[in-house]
Amino acid sequence: MNEVSIECRDIGEPPWRPSAEAFALKTMERLGLRDWSLSVLLCGDEFIQRLNSEYRGKDEATDVLSFSMGATLEAEGRKRYIAGDIVISVPAMERNAAEFGVEADEELKRLFVHGILHLSGRDHENNDDTQPMLVEQESILTALQGEHIL
Repeated sequence: MNEVSIECRDIGEPPWRPSAEAFALKTMERLGLRDWSLSVLLCGDEFIQRLNSEYRGKDEATDVLSFSMGATLEAEGRKRYIAGDIVISVPAMERNAAEFGVEADEELKRLFVHGILHLSGRDHENNDDTQPMLVEQESILTALQGEHIL
């Protein structure tokens, strides 16, 4: 059974938090991921900019960051994969939605899928939509199009 924990920093707790957790669980299920523990931090631009500067050397706000833990723990005879953390800037997500002309719900789902794909070992060299990870991301979004966070 997968687990998702969502926390907030520098923003109020959104009313859609439970549906975001449910969407993350459905994404992991769609990818065939089992016994995962995933942590998600929803934040503002200032916090994600500090992380982006410290860990990627880019002193700018971004929309999503993934920090892989990649550890397997065993407790009470049960193994659990501690995948890591996804950090999402809610203001950046909202700007992206406006810039790309999509609903905020679609963009937020895209960031969740993107972060989970990174934690599952996928990567992309650039943001060209022909990159295999980004093709898989859009395929997952299509498969889960009936699901909503917002």
